[in-house]
Amino acid sequence: MTRRITPAIALPEVNFSDEGDMRFLHLGTPWVQGMMSIKQPFDLKLEYAERMMAWLLFVTPPSVPKRHAMQLGLGAASLTKFCHNKLRMQTTVVELNPQVVLACRTWFKLPPEDKRLKVVVADAALEIQRPVWHQTVDALQVDLYDEEADGPVLDSEDFYSDCRRLLTDDGCMTVNLFGRLSSYDESLRKIVKVFGPGTVWAFKPTKEGNSIVLAQRTPRPPSMDQLVERCHDIQQRWKIRTSTWLHMFNPLQS
Repeated sequence: MTRRITPAIALPEVNFSDEGDMRFLHLGTPWVQGMMSIKQPFDLKLEYAERMMAWLLFVTPPSVPKRHAMQLGLGAASLTKFCHNKLRMQTTVVELNPQVVLACRTWFKLPPEDKRLKVVVADAALEIQRPVWHQTVDALQVDLYDEEADGPVLDSEDFYSDCRRLLTDDGCMTVNLFGRLSSYDESLRKIVKVFGPGTVWAFKPTKEGNSIVLAQRTPRPPSMDQLVERCHDIQQRWKIRTSTWLHMFNPLQS
């Protein structure tokens, strides 16, 4: 079954498809822009989405509900819903296409805005330059792709500099580097140049080709004992599958 929303302006058509319990978001192409379990709409089902939560390794679990998460790109709202509903965080999402927002509210269980959830319909590149957001974000999750999913829509040193300005002193940025035309090494070089030595960590790619990179505003690497303990805690508290993380997630030597 497929249903469609046709945008009133020149933005991609938004549609979804169902396969068993899974619902998939598309932007007018077969490429999957996000997915949701119909029976468990607030859980993370994609491996890359779970890895986008790796910033949790760098904070104490009791502090999480007191923090602010921001997503650049709504997708199927998986990260936004998880931060808002499961982690109980103040959550802000910036999405360019109002039809994606409508689709997520209609088909993907995106909750209405409340005192902890804010949806901003805007160009992320411009929105994050607003001083009101500077040094307010503890967990910045960047997942910006167009309908062809060829590569990140925003991937310049200026963009990553603007992202860094959003972060609190112990804040982290996680980025999904995926796409047929993307250059992982070049994107990584830009992130390292902007964030500096000792701040950048990276996962090995998922089997689908998603490479998740994390950058800390301030380099504060946890000990191996802390990482082991937090992996266990994250899995127990929030049911994120962290059992393989420590074999696939490493600091970059820069």
